[in-house]
Amino acid sequence: MSVIREAVSSTPRVVKGLDQQNANGHTATTTVRVSPAPARKTGRADAVDIEPTPTENASLPMRRGGFPTLIEGLEYAAQGDTGYNFYSVRGVLTARLTYRALRDRAQVLAQKLAQRFERGSRICMVAETRPDFVVAFYACQYAGMVPAPMPMPVNLGGKDGYIIQLTQMITGAKAAAVIGPLALAEFLAEAVEKAGIAEILHYEALDALPAGNGVAKPFGEDEACYIQYSSGSTSAPKGVIGTQQSVTSNLNAIVVHGLKLTEYDRAVTWLPLYHDMGLIGFVLTPMFGQRSVDMLATSDFVRRPLMWLTLISKNKGTITYSPSFGYDLAAKRARSADHDHLDLSSWRVAGIGGDMVRPEALNIFAEIFGPRGFAHNAFTPSYGLAESTLAIAFSDLDAPFGLDHVDMQHLNRSGIAQPVSAITAPEQDRAFVKCGRALPDHEIAIRGEDGAARADREVGRVFIKGPSLTAGYFSDPDASAAMFDGTWLDTGDMGYMLDGELVITGRAKDLIIINGRNIWPQDIEWATETVSSVRQGGVAAFSIDDGSGERIVVVAECRGGLSDEQRDGLRRDIAQVIQAAAGAPAEIVLVRPHSMVMTSSGKLSRAKVRQRYLSGDFSGIQSTDEASRAAIAK
Repeated sequence: MSVIREAVSSTPRVVKGLDQQNANGHTATTTVRVSPAPARKTGRADAVDIEPTPTENASLPMRRGGFPTLIEGLEYAAQGDTGYNFYSVRGVLTARLTYRALRDRAQVLAQKLAQRFERGSRICMVAETRPDFVVAFYACQYAGMVPAPMPMPVNLGGKDGYIIQLTQMITGAKAAAVIGPLALAEFLAEAVEKAGIAEILHYEALDALPAGNGVAKPFGEDEACYIQYSSGSTSAPKGVIGTQQSVTSNLNAIVVHGLKLTEYDRAVTWLPLYHDMGLIGFVLTPMFGQRSVDMLATSDFVRRPLMWLTLISKNKGTITYSPSFGYDLAAKRARSADHDHLDLSSWRVAGIGGDMVRPEALNIFAEIFGPRGFAHNAFTPSYGLAESTLAIAFSDLDAPFGLDHVDMQHLNRSGIAQPVSAITAPEQDRAFVKCGRALPDHEIAIRGEDGAARADREVGRVFIKGPSLTAGYFSDPDASAAMFDGTWLDTGDMGYMLDGELVITGRAKDLIIINGRNIWPQDIEWATETVSSVRQGGVAAFSIDDGSGERIVVVAECRGGLSDEQRDGLRRDIAQVIQAAAGAPAEIVLVRPHSMVMTSSGKLSRAKVRQRYLSGDFSGIQSTDEASRAAIAK
């Protein structure tokens, strides 16, 4: 049995999940009691070394997917040495979970769940970045129960907002039970009481559940897999049904065609495991290719974004994914923090997804970390959504990502993404990132409001089809029917095709229409962020109808301590850049930092910021007065 390094407290505690091979060739979960260790001079507790799971399997041949169920994929991966590794905010490896140990622990827990709940029951579980969540998720697969991951309370508008979201998910899933950490016991109890669900289980107590006589029957290839709740960026969360067929189809396409996994690949992630990019991309995909994963909690990444890159450097990571704001945050932190120790030369796929891509942020990241071995060609824009499991399009690997410079004035007036020319005003030059081509057996189409197909560069609604598509939303037949047009799924996104590649211009629900002109909110937001004293990532633009027609409202976070005169000047500066970028006036509402409402995956929820505005939540918080509105109108 290998020696494990485990952080210890001032009292003895039990450490679980150590790997020990038995006579049958399986790995049992061993319990070890660790005594307190002397503290370091830094004041932190000392620990015993844990070796991370290896990048390569010593004897198991790599198999690039091809499994009809998650269980079959795990059973194969369990014959090797690879698995998941969980790191603290300081980069200390606190736990590891080989696929072998995962299989054995999941099988044991599946029996216990089968004793308590009927097969097919929905089990909501808080997707904390810890081994217990991963074990519980796979235990549901072995027990034939449907896991429904829920978010940790990060950027969800405080306790009340978090409880509301949990209640919506628990109720929507018609869950038989909820599993979560003891630290959230109060939140879970309140949500369960509101939802009327019978039972709460805590990760810390799962091992103590009685085994009983339950018989666990794993999901077959024609059965369910999970319920993936949307992040709720434009509406209440909906439960996307993932089937074994839709999920494994997407995993196979990602492993073979999207990422082209090799036996030398190692994944690194800080993404929330509740979100499709975290769950599918870094809990399921690496397992399907028998690759190891190094995990950092999302909240720890926000505190120390360079730890993400430190793990890549230390463990020779090759694949990671992030929305563009993750690269932006790491680059900003590098300006004031030492990063000379980094060696990023192993990094081959720097995936980008989850939101509109800002090429400026990527270029700055590459400029800062190029001297540390980062290759600009590693950037891999892609496109996907939970309704297609995860991915639908990938850019070519090992090639510079494509940019299309568009005349925004022409686009907003005509709906055609005309390339910039010599007469295009600089402020109307917008670079859109190409998100790649459809995966094999999948298709992308652009349609107008009349349903007719659009030609290259003609903006319309993005429709997709293929084997990775969801069967619908759980217990929501109306929303499911509205999502499909025959075999095609309406993504709700707007975009255009260019030489076979997809370009996304924004969400259809977020589009602002003023006097017949289309205005993209992100253009207003990004322009506003260029103004001094406006907080980066702290701007939301939307439209409202006040009875006299649509008008634009911009809510912007600004630094504190500004005088009334300075705030008035800031509003005038913002109004000027918005006029230049969008050609329209806007009401400017200045608010304190951290007033934006974000989804659990880190996206701005314009709909919820708009709701707060309409509810008067921003009144009295440095909001625009009538005199300033009149000045802006001029």
